[in-house]
Amino acid sequence: MLSRNSMVCLLILLLLLLSWLLRLARAVAQPTPRLARGFASVQDTPAQTLQSDIFKPTKYGGKYTVTLIPGDGIGAEVAESVKTVFKADNVPITWEQIEVSGVQDNASRTEEAFQQAVASLRRNKLGLKGILHTPISRSGHQSFNVAMRQELDIYASISLVKNLPGLQTRHKDVDLCIIRENTEGEYSGLEHQSVDGVVESLKIITRAKSERITKFAFQFALANQRKKVTCIHKANIMKLADGLFRGTFNRLAKDFPQLECNDMIVDNASMQCVSKPQQFDVMVMPNLYGGILSNIAAALVGGPGVVPGCNMGRDVAVFEPGCRHVGLDIQGKDQANPTALLLSGTMLLRHLGLDDHANRISNAVYDVIAQGKVRTRDMGGEASTHEFTRAILDSMEKSL
Repeated sequence: MLSRNSMVCLLILLLLLLSWLLRLARAVAQPTPRLARGFASVQDTPAQTLQSDIFKPTKYGGKYTVTLIPGDGIGAEVAESVKTVFKADNVPITWEQIEVSGVQDNASRTEEAFQQAVASLRRNKLGLKGILHTPISRSGHQSFNVAMRQELDIYASISLVKNLPGLQTRHKDVDLCIIRENTEGEYSGLEHQSVDGVVESLKIITRAKSERITKFAFQFALANQRKKVTCIHKANIMKLADGLFRGTFNRLAKDFPQLECNDMIVDNASMQCVSKPQQFDVMVMPNLYGGILSNIAAALVGGPGVVPGCNMGRDVAVFEPGCRHVGLDIQGKDQANPTALLLSGTMLLRHLGLDDHANRISNAVYDVIAQGKVRTRDMGGEASTHEFTRAILDSMEKSL
C-alpha cells in the first residue's frame, strides 16, 4: 500500500503529465489550413504562406491595424523608411508602434514594454518587427525575440534567400527557403550551473512540434510550386533528439510523394550551402541550425540587409528581416539598408491581399537596386538610408 505522501506525490506527477500532454495537443491541434497570399522575395515571384481559418487580422474603418516594433540598432531608421514608403502609397494600415528594447538597463520598464507588445500582437494578429538586441553578458536575460515567439507560439520562421536582379554576388541562381522551428531546441532557455564550473544546457525536441514544422514545410513547398524539401539535422551525434526530428520528417515525407525529400547533416549542409547552394529548395530544421544557416545563406545574396522573412503561428504572424542582425555598429549613422524590412513589409501586404500596394513597393525596391545608381554601403554604394528611401519613392511616382 502506498503511503498518503506517496499518493499525493503521484497525483501531482500525474497532473503535471496531463498538463504537459494538453500543451502538446494544443500545439498540433491546427485547424485545416487555408492559403493566404504571402510574399515575394524578388520581382514577379509571389509565394504563399499558410494561414489558419481563425486567423483574422484587425481592421477598423477600412484600415488594418498592425503592430510595429522597430527594434534595436538600425531598427528605428529602417522602420521609418517603411512608414514613409507605405504612407506615400496610401497603404490602408494604421501602425500601433511599441518601443521594446533589449539594450535598456531598466528591467521593469523593458518587461512592461515587452508585455505591451505581446498584447498588441494578440489583438492585431499581425506585426512588423525589427530585431531586438540580446546582450551576451547579461546573465539570466532571455532574448526578447525568442520569448515573443514562445509566448505567442509563432512556431515557423521563414527566410527567403534569392539573388536580387542587378546585385552581383559570387553565386547565381540562388533561390532557397529556410524554414526553422522557432519555439524549442537549444533555445528553450533551460540551462543551469549544476556545480561551480559545470553548466548543463538542455535541448528539447518533441514529436508534436517536429510534426508541426515538418508539415508546414511540406505544405509551404506545395503551395509555392517548390519541388524539394531537405531536412537538416545532426542525428549522427544527437541520435535521440535530432534522430526524432529526422525520423518524423522521413515518416511524414511518405504522405507527400509529389515532393523530392532528403536529409543532410548540418555540417555538410553548411559546406554545400557555400559551394553549391543551387541544390537547395526548401530546407527545414530545428532552431539553432536555422539561425546559423540563415546567416550563411544571406551572405550568398548580398547580406542581412536584403533578406526578408516572417514568423508564422496559428493566430499571429510577425514579419521581420530573415537574417537577424541588429546593426548596433551603424546605429544613427544613416547607413542602414531598409530593403529587408521593406520586403518583409510587402510580404505582410500580400498576406493581407493588398497585392497592388505590395507590387508597387517591391518593384520600386528592385528597380532602384537593379539600376545601381543609388545603393547603401552594404550593396557597394554610398547612399544614405534617406537617399535610398527617396530613390524608392521616386521610382514609385514614375510607375503611376
